[in-house]
Amino acid sequence: MKPILQLALDFVDLQRALKNAQAGVAGGVDWLEAGTPLIKSEGLNAVRELRRLFPQTTIVADMKIMDAGRVEVETAAKAGANIVDVLGAASDATIKECIQAGKNYGAKIVVDMIAVGDVLSRAQFVEELGADYVTVHCAIDEQMEGKDPFSLLRRVSQAVSIPVGVAGGINSETAAEAAAAGAAIVVVGGAINKALNPEHAARDIRRGLDTGVSISTELFKRKGEAQIREILELVSAANLSDALHRGGVLQGIRPLFPGIRMVGRAITVRTYPGDWAKPVQAIDVAQPGDVIVIDVGGVGPAIWGELATHSAVQKGLAGVVIDGALRDSDEIVAMEFPAFSRLVMPNAGEPKGFGEIGVPVTVGNTRVATGDWLLGDGDGVVVLPQTMAVEYANRGMDVLEKENRIREEIKEGSTLSKVTELLRWEKK
Repeated sequence: MKPILQLALDFVDLQRALKNAQAGVAGGVDWLEAGTPLIKSEGLNAVRELRRLFPQTTIVADMKIMDAGRVEVETAAKAGANIVDVLGAASDATIKECIQAGKNYGAKIVVDMIAVGDVLSRAQFVEELGADYVTVHCAIDEQMEGKDPFSLLRRVSQAVSIPVGVAGGINSETAAEAAAAGAAIVVVGGAINKALNPEHAARDIRRGLDTGVSISTELFKRKGEAQIREILELVSAANLSDALHRGGVLQGIRPLFPGIRMVGRAITVRTYPGDWAKPVQAIDVAQPGDVIVIDVGGVGPAIWGELATHSAVQKGLAGVVIDGALRDSDEIVAMEFPAFSRLVMPNAGEPKGFGEIGVPVTVGNTRVATGDWLLGDGDGVVVLPQTMAVEYANRGMDVLEKENRIREEIKEGSTLSKVTELLRWEKK
């Protein structure tokens, strides 16, 4: 049998969820899931509305039950859920109660293995208890670290006889891989919910499942350390700052020209006002694709100009960031070399050789270390510490994807406040 395609409606606004549900079903989705955020936000009314609008469709209530199994299964089933989710990390007693309540109220039980230590043993145990399904689930926060569920899925699908579902960053490129790894149910969220056209996205994933072919997508992928530059090339400084909890900004550091774009790893320089020796020496130390980041205390005279820029271009550097001054701005703009600084002024200092290369510096009131990632564009520069680069580059991509979907909804005739139900979510 072909795998079931389940759409996880992980929204906090019911109307957006229902709109995506309609698009998903039109694109070939088999089951609709009232996601945990949706149930927490809207209550079981979300399940009732899905049942009303899709009377023939299997509805999954992702309750993530940890306690009070009987009453939670009962209420979800009475609201219209065909399948109810309990966490594999719940106690044996809770899972038994869910299974018994499912029998009483006509709902099947899926046990979600998110955050379970020994997934194989737990999956075999809940099968013996009478669970109808198990799901191998790579959590969103784990996806941001570049993890995926496929190797574990293969082992679980061979260890149990009940149908195994998989959730965690599945997209049109990986749907066929999920099926090949043994998934009977493929759970997809963001790759449909955040797509420019959710119906087309669902259709691509359905086609991938039906044909076993990987269908290329630029978005909805979470990558590892080797692909950090690739991710950052796609997102904006604003996307990355949002991902960093509105942080990471080098305050007061401005782009030299419109349309500027810079991505690279930092090679840091600390120097003294007017002393351009270490900044110039850093060009020779840096590797192609690096960004020279210079702390000169936010003051002039200029410690960077046309000749340094020619050298940086010759070396293949990605840009320069100066908490201080540069000069020869017209010539730098003509070369289209990404340059960001606090100041622009015509006078330069003298090369005295004070300072250090490769030490942590403070630029725009923010610490930058050699090896950190810099992303700069027309809004300014954001630093991404190398210790958290994989996770937060992926989170920046998540921000971009969400904004893409909201933009399309606005274009369809809405406004930002209406799409996000802004007044409803004002802090009380």
